[in-house]
Parts: sequence; structure tokens; C-alpha cells
Amino acid sequence: MATVLSGTSGALYYSPAGTSAAFGEANVDVANDEITVATYLNFKAGDPVKFSVVDTETGGTGTGTLPAGITAGTTYYVISYTASTGVMQVSATAGGSTITITDDGTAVAPNAFRVAYAAPAVVGSVREWNFEITRAEIDVTTIGQAIGQYAPFRSYITGYADGSGSATVYTTDDDSNLSNRMIEDVIQRSQTGATMKLYIDRVVSGGTVDDTSSRSITVPVILTSASLNVNPDDGQTVEISFRPSSAPTFDLSQS
Repeated sequence: MATVLSGTSGALYYSPAGTSAAFGEANVDVANDEITVATYLNFKAGDPVKFSVVDTETGGTGTGTLPAGITAGTTYYVISYTASTGVMQVSATAGGSTITITDDGTAVAPNAFRVAYAAPAVVGSVREWNFEITRAEIDVTTIGQAIGQYAPFRSYITGYADGSGSATVYTTDDDSNLSNRMIEDVIQRSQTGATMKLYIDRVVSGGTVDDTSSRSITVPVILTSASLNVNPDDGQTVEISFRPSSAPTFDLSQS
């Protein structure tokens, strides 16, 4: 018999908005061990990031070689990011020294380098979340149908899918808390990189999430609003509303 899931095993994981950017060979400063990505993004000191080569036309894996000193798939940590210039430095360890870059790599257009938040991280102060999926219908009923005993039915075909969701989070006095960052991200100009991983049934093994045994929905999102609730009797909460920026990925089976 199938097991009915309880909400107590769910969770919300989040990658902040404005934490994905492409850059080219000319944006690699070997002398100063810096890279220059887009300006006015949302990278912060301590953010875990990974580098890759992408095809900017397809969005898939590209062809090229990352700058020497940077390894694809390895987690690095932002030391500094200057929003007005887009200049970034990263370290191999949290709070460590700047990595040494010895060449600017190879990425011929349409290929480029990409730096992005490593993976969605748990938002520990979430009270609840919800996500609704809808599907439009297109009326294709024709006129001039033969009249019979019963009224004719309208005809429909399926249209585009859409969705919407919200999460209620507690505000905290920790500026680095992801729930606080999610609130600020509502007005972040660039929403690139904002992703929610909505666990319906989260299974933890050895201190880490076992995704093969968990059920989840991964949603690239646009954050649309933040509604604050403050009263003397309850913890301060904010309801964050969001909608998909592209198709969600469903992982609802356990293996």
C-alpha cells in the first residue's frame, strides 16, 4: 500500500536571484586574479559558486577551456564582488585566499564561461510553501454544427502551462540568512539564477539530502512580491510570492 506523505518531511531550498552570469576571455584578469562579470548582480562574500563553459545560443554545455586555476564542477567561494564594476574574486575555501589564475582560458563565441550559485541551499526559517500549476485551454468550437436532441459541447485543445506559488518565511536578525535574502531579492533587478527546490518528502542520510530517495520540484523563479506581517503575539513573517520563469523539473519518484 502506498504511503501518504506528511508535510513535516518537506523543505524549501533556494538559490538567490542575480547569482548567475556569463563572461568571456577578455573578462579574465590574470595579473590580479580577478574576473569581471555583469554589473549590479547579487553575489555576496561567502557565496558558494561553480564555473562552467556554456553555449550562449542553446544554454547547454559549451566547448572551451576554463581559465587555468579554475576547475569545472568545483565549489569556490566569493571573496568579493563589486556591483558597480562587476569585478569578482573567489577562493577555494570559505574565507580563504584568492585563487591564482594563470591564463584566461578559451571560449570562442557562441561559447562563454559561466559562474553561478553552486546549488540551492536550505532556508531554515520557512513556515510553509505552496505551488500551484495551471494549464490554459483554447476554445476551438466551430459554428454551423448540426442540431440534434442534445446541446452540442464546446471543443477545447490544451494551451500553455503556468504556475504560481508562495512561501511564508520568518524574518531574523541575521543578514546572511537565506530567508532575509529572499525578501531582499524581490526587488533585485536581475532575477537570473533564482531557483527554488521544493521538497515534498525530504530524506536525509548521513547529514546530507538523499535526492534519490526524496521527492521534489525544482523551479526557476521570478520573485514577485513580499507581504510582511508584524504583530505583538507571533514571530514576524513575510509571504514571498513567485512564479516560474521556465518549466519546473519534477522528481516525484523514489529509487
